[in-house]
This record gives sequence, structure tokens and C-alpha cells, in this order.
Amino acid sequence: MDRSGAELATIRDLDRYWAEATFRAPRSLSRIQARILLDVLGLGVEQTSVYLGHQPDYATFQAWVLATAGPPDADRVERYHAWLDNAPPPHATAERLARVEAAPDVLDADDLAQWDALGFVILRGALSPDEAKACEALLWQQVGGTPDDPTSWYAPRTNGIMVQYFQHPALDVARTAPRVHKAFAQLWGTADLWMTVDRMSFNPPERPGYTFPGPHLHWDVSLAQPIPFATQGILYLTDTRADQGALQLVPGFHHRFPDWLDALGDADPRLVDIGAEAITIPAAAGDLIIWRQDLPHGASPNASDRPRMAHYVNMYAPTLTSHPVWR
Repeated sequence: MDRSGAELATIRDLDRYWAEATFRAPRSLSRIQARILLDVLGLGVEQTSVYLGHQPDYATFQAWVLATAGPPDADRVERYHAWLDNAPPPHATAERLARVEAAPDVLDADDLAQWDALGFVILRGALSPDEAKACEALLWQQVGGTPDDPTSWYAPRTNGIMVQYFQHPALDVARTAPRVHKAFAQLWGTADLWMTVDRMSFNPPERPGYTFPGPHLHWDVSLAQPIPFATQGILYLTDTRADQGALQLVPGFHHRFPDWLDALGDADPRLVDIGAEAITIPAAAGDLIIWRQDLPHGASPNASDRPRMAHYVNMYAPTLTSHPVWR
């Protein structure tokens, strides 16, 4: 057995995931297991699906996993296997989760009142200025641009404002930050959450020949009622004004969503224009905006002279009923 096979051989259902994703076997893995498996391996959903679209054999896929994300973290693998067996988490994980539970709150009473009323909250200073700057530098590198040359901001990209880059120590800072974990734990009511391995975003100003490509207001989840509770999050890497392509959402929409859906009759809710109800959310570099997945949300057209630079950061509970439909 080669190195890749030896290092990944103990990870349960990886071969099954590969077989199903390459249409060599019928789909039977739950969406939540597939998501946890990729997060355990440190892989993004999009990059993995694109790679598997090339139909690699299993040994080639294993080699790609290691080359892309490195050797799997032993503690995460052990936690994944314990979850599959409906067993308590391993000791190291249990201790880490207990520390998060015992840590001082990072969202105060006003934050939580806003969360209940409006469905979103801002964790100020989720990253330090230096940590945010390191992520910003990484994003400039990935888009092939420089801050002082606006002509370099518009290189053709196949994914609009989304930057399909997932693995870097600078990105892991937010993914492993205890304050970030604590914020999600307060909103979910538990620290027993998994962190996503998600992408970055670069939203340059509109100009002649370039208009905002979206995504406009939308949901990333099935609208079948009841929509399960889940969160989404975006981390600003630079100070971001309201007119700078900031996140937009419809505050408080979760309170009236079911009645709104019923009133639509046979109309497609995804085609109804509710843009007039949306607000944009300015925040500082290193601030993390978290919102409920049942809020319509999206980026906004950038009318400023600077790009919006961001990284998607989110946590979720390892239960099928709490799991959103992932991009």
C-alpha cells in the first residue's frame, strides 16, 4: 500500500464517498456524513466535487486528498468515527468542547436580543488586525491582484465573486479560534459543533464593463417547512462599508417566513423580489457576521472604490435535521 492509501485507509466510508461521487455506486451516504467527512479531511465541497468530476480512480483520489489538504488530523478522524458509532466524543475533543462551554460569553445580552429580533449578529474582533491582514494578503495572492492597481482586480474568474481556495494556515486561524467557536456555541446552545472548510470572496467595485454578478438575495436551503435552525457566517478581511459590496439580508424575516410563504400561493418564493426590504451590513476587518439560514441574504453591488474581501466561516451541529443544503 502506498503512502496515501496507508494514511487514509482507516477513515471509514471514504471509499464509499468516492464511489458514490464518481457514480460508481448508488448514493446512500447522508448529506451530513458526506459534509463531516470532507470537513474532517480539510476539503472544500466545491473543490472536491470539481476534482471528482474528472472520474479519478480511488488511489488517485487518495493521493489528491493528501496533496491538497495534507494528512488528516487524528483527533478529528477519531471524533468522526465516534459520531458514526453514536458514541461519546474522544477525550481530547470532549475536553476542548468543555473549555468552550466554560469560556466567558463573547456575545452579550444586546447581541442575543438582536439575534432573536433580527436574525443576525456581529462578533466584533473575531480575528485580530494582523490575522485579518494575513487573510487579506492571501486573497490578493489568489485573485492575482494588488491593492494599489484597480486594473488588476478584474481578471476573469469562473466563479463570480467566489474564490475557490480553502487550505491555508491563515484561514485556519478563524476555524480554530475559541472565540469564534464560543459565538456559535451561544447561538446553537451547544459547543458540539463542526467547523466548515469554506471558501473566500472578492467583490470588486462595479465599473463600465463590469457589473455585480451576484449572488443576489437567496437562500442556501430547501424552503420546505419547517426550515431547521442553522447558521451561516462571513468574516470581513478589511473594513467594509455598507456600499462596499457588503452582505445584505432581510432582518427579522424568520419571524414571518411561514406566513409569507403561505400568502404566495403557487408563486415561486425564490423569484419574488424582496430586495426593498434588505439592509447591508457594514463591519470592520476581522468582524464575523453570523445569520440564520432562513434569512434571505446575498452580497450586494459594490459602489465604493475598494473591493469587499471576505472568508466564509460557519459551524453546524452533527445532526441530519439541523443540516442545511450546502452549496
